Amino acid sequence: MGTHRYEVDVVWTGNTGSGTSGYKDYERAHEVRAEGKELILGSSDPSFRGDRSRYNPEELLLASLSQCHMLWYLHLASVNGVVVTGYRDHAAGTMAEHPDGSGRFTEVVLNPVVTVADPATRETAQALHEKAHSMCFIAASVNFPVRHEPVVNA
Repeated sequence: MGTHRYEVDVVWTGNTGSGTSGYKDYERAHEVRAEGKELILGSSDPSFRGDRSRYNPEELLLASLSQCHMLWYLHLASVNGVVVTGYRDHAAGTMAEHPDGSGRFTEVVLNPVVTVADPATRETAQALHEKAHSMCFIAASVNFPVRHEPVVNA
């Protein structure tokens, strides 16, 4: 059906005066920008000298997976006669760090809690998570398992 192109600007704002003259001499602070949108304040994980008050790339990856699943799920619910009145997800991911300092995610688990208007649609609502997972662009693009453990309430 076509291709889509996305663009963001990532700007490092952590130069404290001496650039990257030493590992401890700069902040990991940065901004993620996209035209017409509010900026996202980023850093590295605190384990890697980052600012815990800012989002790190690992959290943003989890958010992307969770958002993609949710948006597909809501679409599928709407076209399948399931009225969703509430949705929240506590996504969790595991990253393994290698001896050389690199690493990779080994798994992400989405834990959506969905509330539906009609208790009679709970079974359909539960089943739609499988379809949403198979439709998610982000989950299809990563090289680690993305599981989902949904709960549906009425």
